[in-house]
Amino acid sequence: MPKNKGKGGKNRRRGKNENETEKRELVFKEDGQEYAQVTKMLGNGRLEAMCFDGVKRLCHIRGKLRKKVWINQGDIILIGLRDYQDAKADVILKYTADEARNLKTYGEFPETVRINDTVTFVEDGFDEDIEFGDEVNDGEESDIVENVSYIPYLS
Repeated sequence: MPKNKGKGGKNRRRGKNENETEKRELVFKEDGQEYAQVTKMLGNGRLEAMCFDGVKRLCHIRGKLRKKVWINQGDIILIGLRDYQDAKADVILKYTADEARNLKTYGEFPETVRINDTVTFVEDGFDEDIEFGDEVNDGEESDIVENVSYIPYLS
């Protein structure tokens, strides 16, 4: 049986992601690119995103971002459009919440975009008529409990 000579496994070789705290320069969209918000994670490096031009696209997470940048539902991303397929695109960059807020203040996003919230598909005002209140029992349930006789356990 071979002896372990190394100092750890695959994860040690990869190193730690130490550049999270650094501020990076804000990247704006160019031609052939569009901002989008993730609506559904599909797995296998793919996701469904609602682009800010009004088209829902199937997006592919490119290899540089896979297993390094975790993309979740509701995140704001920059996608590269394909010339030959309008319904598909490639994820170029994921914006942090601070970067997305900055882009919104610059007027890059429509006003209807919610940055911090996860995407919910419930219509607005759908659950507003639900009321929770304190209900008092009529006492019928307590009568049932009173009629049960107690039999001590005999050993």
